Amino acid sequence: MASPESTSAAGADPLASEPALRGALDQLAKVHRLLVTSDYDGVLAPIVTDPARAFPLPAGIDALRSLAGLPSTTVALLSGRARADLAKLAELGPPVRLVGGHGAELTERLQLTDEQAALRERLATALAELVADYPGAWLEAKPASLVVHTRTAAPEVGAAARAAVHAGPGSWPGVALGTGKEVVELSVVSANKGTALAALRTETGADAVLFLGDDVTDENAFAVLGDADVGVKVGPGETRAGHRVADPPAAVAVLEFLREQRSGAVAGRS
Repeated sequence: MASPESTSAAGADPLASEPALRGALDQLAKVHRLLVTSDYDGVLAPIVTDPARAFPLPAGIDALRSLAGLPSTTVALLSGRARADLAKLAELGPPVRLVGGHGAELTERLQLTDEQAALRERLATALAELVADYPGAWLEAKPASLVVHTRTAAPEVGAAARAAVHAGPGSWPGVALGTGKEVVELSVVSANKGTALAALRTETGADAVLFLGDDVTDENAFAVLGDADVGVKVGPGETRAGHRVADPPAAVAVLEFLREQRSGAVAGRS
């Protein structure tokens, strides 16, 4: 388990002081079938107050596109965002896989049952009324869930809003409740990044996996990684990941290093 402190060094090469991570990535690059997965917010894009303006670091998108073009290499973004929102901001499409809703949007078309659709409507009504009582809190609608954001609320107001969500609609039968950084998400589909990552591994037949994440919800993905896999926590906080870097620029450096190593490894096979 990585220590709570960030380990990346500032400078031209954020991985210069990370020999263990560089070694792990070098070994990862040599496997036959590789799955490269990453969260979006806080990893490829810095966290900002307005989620609609969470633009990715261009070098990270370039690295993912390059990796996706290599033989026997699958790239996927695994995010809590809706897939359509993720596609718009990241400007990525096939062959890069976009998985939204913490895994609820694993397939191309999400189909809710009548019961799930009705429950989602009830949640939308109840949560809209709830957030109106907490200045600065706001509600985001996704295909399978509703998200209460409190980043723009005063700390005590945000804490009270999140507590009210937990005690109220978050306790309803059939609701899957998840928490992240200043957000509470209520979904009518039981899915998380761990089950989504396991499904992607099975679908692609990957021999090893890279996953980068920064939030509490990413711990489900770190939990399913095996000995041959590499998990990288971005930023502070307790984690199951084996490695840590400081911030999105350092996360991009991870992807760029892997791209270089992977390019050489696959070229050596031909």
